[in-house]
Amino acid sequence: MKNAVLKIKNSSGYELNARLELPANQKPVEFAIFAHCFTCSSSLNAVRNISRSLTSHGFGVLRFDFTGLGRSEGTFAESHFGANISDLMDVHKYMTEHYKAPKLLVGHSLGGTAAIVAGSRLPQVEAVATIGSPSSSKHTTHHFAQQLQEMEIKGKVQVHIGGRPFMINKEFLENFNNTDLISIVKELKKPLLVLHAPFDKVVGVENAQEIFVNAFHPKSFVSLDNADHLLTKQSDSLYAGDVIGSWAKRYIISEKVDKVLSTKGEQLVGHLNLVEDNFTTSIKTNKHSLIADEPESVGGDDFGASPYDLLNAGLAACTAMTLKMYAQRKKWDLQEVFVYLTHSKKHVQDMGDNSENPKTTHLDHIAKKLHFVGDLSEEQKERLKEIASRCPVHRTLLGKVEIETTIEA
Repeated sequence: MKNAVLKIKNSSGYELNARLELPANQKPVEFAIFAHCFTCSSSLNAVRNISRSLTSHGFGVLRFDFTGLGRSEGTFAESHFGANISDLMDVHKYMTEHYKAPKLLVGHSLGGTAAIVAGSRLPQVEAVATIGSPSSSKHTTHHFAQQLQEMEIKGKVQVHIGGRPFMINKEFLENFNNTDLISIVKELKKPLLVLHAPFDKVVGVENAQEIFVNAFHPKSFVSLDNADHLLTKQSDSLYAGDVIGSWAKRYIISEKVDKVLSTKGEQLVGHLNLVEDNFTTSIKTNKHSLIADEPESVGGDDFGASPYDLLNAGLAACTAMTLKMYAQRKKWDLQEVFVYLTHSKKHVQDMGDNSENPKTTHLDHIAKKLHFVGDLSEEQKERLKEIASRCPVHRTLLGKVEIETTIEA
């Protein structure tokens, strides 16, 4: 299984553009569907950030464009609230038939309102999370309230939402007025997470209050503090995704338990399941996780950086950080630093090594190239080059290192 761009045909015959994103090891514990906000698309930064945060919690996430939006077929006039719900149901059916039934629905703004309704109709869905969602589908019509009289006369009218023109008709409007969301919330009886910013100027926080008060437990509310409605700040969307992922794990019971690696008091742990995986190795520090793998050219799946890539990564990071601290202490105009590294094996003779050990024919060689951005003199650049060789990881690699290996009881 790999990340994929999908084309999903809905019940109206239109192809919906969708993207499936998976955890780093390509093995989702469960699946989730993300429904975007009104007039938005699945490529919105907040949608991408939240989806990718969820993958770090073990979810495979399908984000898609509603009918008539983004890269999906159809017209905007057909992207009314009823159609949004239908699209969610169709996408869920596709995932169930081709992968596994998604247990989590996440929706942003009106997408969250649609997620509640779809979640009430899909028995496989075990939890729903909403972000800045209105408590009534009618809330959306305020965008074109002044043009309703013109619509009654002409049957259709062009409206401007978020600075963009859209053509709507009576059917479009009527499909926003036929859903009693609060009654549905009262009957949902599934774990519900409501995220909302108290100063949201597009959808007031009173909407979150109405949804939360009428829902049955287990229900949770999380304030998004000073975030705006579209979560344009990356930190806000990443936070929202991390909260949803942590919350959902509590309520969604997987057939395949997500094993949490423990460092057992050490700095880092690496784990390879030889039965299920090829070379894909999970690595975890006390606070961070990543994946290592081998490239396909040597029999790996290329799901992560290779061991030597990670070795180079440690050296690159240490070099860049050391140069930052030195330049700041000297008050030099170093704005950016790029560290390019390549590891290879070179013959001892090519490196001018006169080792008398006949068994040593090749030595490890790391080429380090530096690029500086800033108003620096040639003398300053040369000094930075010297400092680059003094970072702790560089010195460790050149020094004598002893590795003690034991077997855990």
